Amino acid sequence: MGLRRVRNPIRLARRMLEHGDVDLGGRAGRQASRTSRGDSEDSEDQNSEDMQGPNIDSGAQGHTQIYGAAAEVLATRYGLPLVDPSYFFTQQRWDEHVRALEAEKQGRAATGSWSASEYLPQGTCGAVALDADGVVCCATSTGGLTNKVTGRVGDTPVVGAGSWAGTWAEDGDPTGWAAAAAAAAAAARTAGGVQTARPVVELSRALCNLLADCLPIPSPTPLFYEPLSSTPSSSTKTTRSIGLSGTGNGDSFLRISAAHTVAAMAQYKPLSLASALSAVAGPGGLLQQSAGDRWGRAGEGEGGIIGVESVVVHDDRGHVREVRTAVIQDYNSGGMFRAWVDDAGEVQVRIFRDE
Repeated sequence: MGLRRVRNPIRLARRMLEHGDVDLGGRAGRQASRTSRGDSEDSEDQNSEDMQGPNIDSGAQGHTQIYGAAAEVLATRYGLPLVDPSYFFTQQRWDEHVRALEAEKQGRAATGSWSASEYLPQGTCGAVALDADGVVCCATSTGGLTNKVTGRVGDTPVVGAGSWAGTWAEDGDPTGWAAAAAAAAAAARTAGGVQTARPVVELSRALCNLLADCLPIPSPTPLFYEPLSSTPSSSTKTTRSIGLSGTGNGDSFLRISAAHTVAAMAQYKPLSLASALSAVAGPGGLLQQSAGDRWGRAGEGEGGIIGVESVVVHDDRGHVREVRTAVIQDYNSGGMFRAWVDDAGEVQVRIFRDE
């Protein structure tokens, strides 16, 4: 957070994650790490003496978040490049910024970052991924907010607001086929015999990456994917892993801790990730509700979230009975740029719901 010169902040976050055990291990842990890489202790000690500013001789020490100059010193220790702030300037984005401010002055847009009648690009880029070993991760890079108050902090650098990844264990398989069938039957009964369950699309082993950014105009009917499974056994244990990345009005995401709220609903209700995500980011969800009567005026409450879910079902002997993965996405705006790679290795790209 508060970086000005780190060329790739997400790489710094990754290094903090990868070096966590070594940093927490103190000098002995760092020496073991250097030995495995063939580095010399003298070279690091010399670098420590040459570094000015915050003392981070023990690395990130397992901390989740580091701010400003200390984070930039840490990036140097991890061997990541620093650049002059002018590196981040692009003429195209500056021109978009100027046009948006002019539209605000002329009353053609509610603010310099939102308009009900035209698309003003926000610049957020998020990714979620599931690798061959079942490891789930997420990352989000924001385009910021035009005309923000000095010192304002958005949702992207706040863990749990704009992104979240986590793993937990459950008894049985509460989001599998049997649970989904029971929920659908209950929904049909509630509607007087009319099936109201939302569309379900199976996407096992689908994917690996999603990219997203929001468009401003609200539209109904959610588009999402939800996993299916075989009938579970009462003796099964399930491990679920999820990764989430959001885009939209950052202050709304902060107010409801949007990404973590999705994860908490999925874990503690429990719900499938698709159902939890729609309850937060879909039309009429918690994001939209957070705007109250201000919804539709200046972008408050607007947003979308992409996600990936991995479900591994074990029997009572620890044998894997089933593995499911799914790509999930929903939003309450008029559209959301997103893409993924399907089971056939084909790239799928969408902006609107009914494409």
